[in-house]
Amino acid sequence: MRWNMVVLASCLMVAGCVGGTSMSERQDEDVQSSLQYDDVPCDQLIANRNALAQQNNLPITAKPTFSNPAMGFGPFTPDVRSKAKRDSDKAAGEIDAMNRSIDRRDCGKPKKKETFALPGSKPASPAQ
Repeated sequence: MRWNMVVLASCLMVAGCVGGTSMSERQDEDVQSSLQYDDVPCDQLIANRNALAQQNNLPITAKPTFSNPAMGFGPFTPDVRSKAKRDSDKAAGEIDAMNRSIDRRDCGKPKKKETFALPGSKPASPAQ
């Protein structure tokens, strides 16, 4: 029994340590920075997000998900997700990054009217 546990532990370590194939490492790669989308015009960014969500059958509010491996075995758990699931999770990370850029820049929201008035007074109408 003890020998079986040693073999199992070493197999888990080898499976998780093979260059970037652990579940937690690959799921961390799905999270992306929203700064890369700040140079994309708002209307184009919203269209890209919507197309990516539709292509992967995801909602436009998709966020990356993370598995909850047994305590301490995250780096050693091999990634056994299907290619379709990995692609869907990657798209969810991209959609989330796009949404954060859209929210930060207030894309899709009507522009606020700027009025110039002194505090406590009524704003002057544009016809005056």
